[in-house]
Amino acid sequence: MPDERIPILLDTDIGSDIDDAVCLAYLLCQPRCQLLGITTVTGEPDRRAMLADAICRAAGRPDVPIHAGAAQPLLAPVRQPHAPQASILDRWSHRQKFPPNTAVDFLRGAIRHQPGEVILLSLGPFTNVGLLFALDPEIPSLLRGYVSMGGVFTRRIAGAPLREWNVLNDPHAAAIAYRTKAPHHLSVGLDVTLRCRLPADECRRRFQGGPLDVVGSAAEVWFQGRSQVTFHDPLAGVLIFHPEICQYEDGLVDVELMNENDLGMTRWHPAPEEKPHRVAVDVNPEAFFAEYFSVFGR
Repeated sequence: MPDERIPILLDTDIGSDIDDAVCLAYLLCQPRCQLLGITTVTGEPDRRAMLADAICRAAGRPDVPIHAGAAQPLLAPVRQPHAPQASILDRWSHRQKFPPNTAVDFLRGAIRHQPGEVILLSLGPFTNVGLLFALDPEIPSLLRGYVSMGGVFTRRIAGAPLREWNVLNDPHAAAIAYRTKAPHHLSVGLDVTLRCRLPADECRRRFQGGPLDVVGSAAEVWFQGRSQVTFHDPLAGVLIFHPEICQYEDGLVDVELMNENDLGMTRWHPAPEEKPHRVAVDVNPEAFFAEYFSVFGR
């Protein structure tokens, strides 16, 4: 149904890479998105929640539930202790306090309230999702779908790292997420997201109005050491509504946990007997950017 509104739960490490905020702005303005709530993960999850709230308020959506989640990985060392983009919070209206560690209970309740209807969109390290799936093993079967931005699968882009940041931050939680069979698990990895980039000057020109005002402000923190934005997370979000923008293969993903040198590496098996995972293997960048900016009237 082309006009169907899709219930979505967003799990994010907003406040580190700018693309989380870029994705949240899209979801808030996408008319087919029924954003049920936001959960935050990794260091300073409360300040990440404040930043998400500031973007929601700029979009006229102060009603979106936001819950702070896990600050530390399950077993791996902490790689992301701070949320640098939260430094802009004094310029924007936002809620000040978020109780700690309420994310998993919120996700569990929201999914059980609408069994078979909700898509879980995971844009950060997998800690909250791994905890959710481990504490309530029935949850994955109650999802309509699970979309994650993470991993490297086909190695089709020269120079792409062998290990992707979200998986590397909590490989043990990522392994739980991949070993648990959700009905439809789509992974969007660096193989395709690295093709969706815009230079800083174009982002400054386009990140204006509504929630993009806050995103543009946060982007200036990002641009202090970088000259472009790669739209990793927005691509994952857009594919929920426009899957035709990418091409896919079905197979099996596992996460390396035994070899310390390869810890967090995702391994893609395109033709096993079981094919519980779908990965994006190619993208139309022009179609992606056209859809992304269309929801802002551009």
